[in-house]
Amino acid sequence: MKTQRDELKRPLSQPAPAADPNRAAHPNCGIQRTMHHRKKAKAQRIEKKPLAPDRIRKITSSFAFIEHRFLRQGFWSSLSHHELLLYLFLVLVSDRNGLSYYCYDKICSLLQITVDEYILARDLLIEKDLIAFDGSLFQVLSLPQKPPSSSIAVLKTAKDMQTHDPATIHQLLANCFGEKT
Repeated sequence: MKTQRDELKRPLSQPAPAADPNRAAHPNCGIQRTMHHRKKAKAQRIEKKPLAPDRIRKITSSFAFIEHRFLRQGFWSSLSHHELLLYLFLVLVSDRNGLSYYCYDKICSLLQITVDEYILARDLLIEKDLIAFDGSLFQVLSLPQKPPSSSIAVLKTAKDMQTHDPATIHQLLANCFGEKT
């Protein structure tokens, strides 16, 4: 019986052997079955073996989790970079009830984001019903039934900019306090 290594040594000029439905089309695919074969055997699952069996993760004391729904049902794609960063951080540092009490300056320092970016991300996560915040305590909430719609309102007027655009709001505040931006 030929091994994968023997197949790799075969010169390219020779014709390929007849296709075996139980063998992967690419020599580096190992024991995985081809897509064609998977369709025939829908009930079969792909057998996954640890790549580094001596390094399998173990839950020892604290543990954070994110439901698969977060990725599969569109929550991940509904969040901006800073929202994702803050959300994943809060998931990691929260207790079993989703509670954590990190202050904004520590969060900004650890995530390497500005206070403005933090405030915007925090407020959007609250608006999207993913977290609750009482001024000092965060709670990562159970996922809502559906991810928030990605309907983005277009800012058209000066009033829209003054009330919704973070850069404009920052500029207005800086001007009020005589700071240079």
